[in-house]
Amino acid sequence: MSSPDIAEMLEKSKELDRLRKEQEEVLLEINKMHKKLQSTPEAVEKPGDTSLSKLKMLYTQAKDLSESEMSISNQLLGQLDAIIPAGGAGQQRRRIEGNEQKKKRMKGDSDIPRLSPSVRNQQEFFASLKGEQVAARVAQEDGEKDEWVIVKVTHYDKESKKFEVLDEEPGDDEEGGGQRKYELPWSRIIPFPKISDLATAQEFPPGKQVLAVYPGTTALYKATVVQARKRKTDDSYTLEFDDDEEDGSLPQRLVPFNQVVALPDGHGL
Repeated sequence: MSSPDIAEMLEKSKELDRLRKEQEEVLLEINKMHKKLQSTPEAVEKPGDTSLSKLKMLYTQAKDLSESEMSISNQLLGQLDAIIPAGGAGQQRRRIEGNEQKKKRMKGDSDIPRLSPSVRNQQEFFASLKGEQVAARVAQEDGEKDEWVIVKVTHYDKESKKFEVLDEEPGDDEEGGGQRKYELPWSRIIPFPKISDLATAQEFPPGKQVLAVYPGTTALYKATVVQARKRKTDDSYTLEFDDDEEDGSLPQRLVPFNQVVALPDGHGL
């Protein structure tokens, strides 16, 4: 297994660790809310009490974290399936020690590359992104820290396991002002929800930090959800972008749901 593959698996492991810690924090908050409601159940009947809505938000957050953990776990399983021989090393050794006919059959079979179902599905998903716009973390030419921008996937190379993407926004420099191309691993790519996924796309509750396309640009920045969308009916989030201060306060901006994604682990560090 190549170093980039190992690095990608380590990144996913760190992301799993972060998700589990977040889940523990959310569960602690849920337990606190339960104790509060058990000790003072009459509180929910008071005007202005938000206990039940807060509890609903916490359960929604716990569900989103659990789904994210499952998704990353499946990706890691797929990568492990690709590098661990089917049946384990001991069984493979016993097959090789069989009669000559079995040896020949094994040699012929080994010439045919095989992918586990999970890896095959993953490869098909990556290939299906061709022609789609995605969020990509790219290096700036001036050497400053990486930035997240909208790019178009032009090709996925199954051998190198990298995406070829095109930044369709012309550069600012005079000499190389054309469209820029990048070759990026999956860890630097985030697919956007499809417009047709309005009713099934991941939801982000108020207070959740996300990565979103700043209105009127092709760049993505860290933002906080002020008002969540209503499933099946609302196609936009109300967000406050970091460092977007105007007259001493952060303006609230509407951003379509298909331009909002989960905040990557370690963003801005």
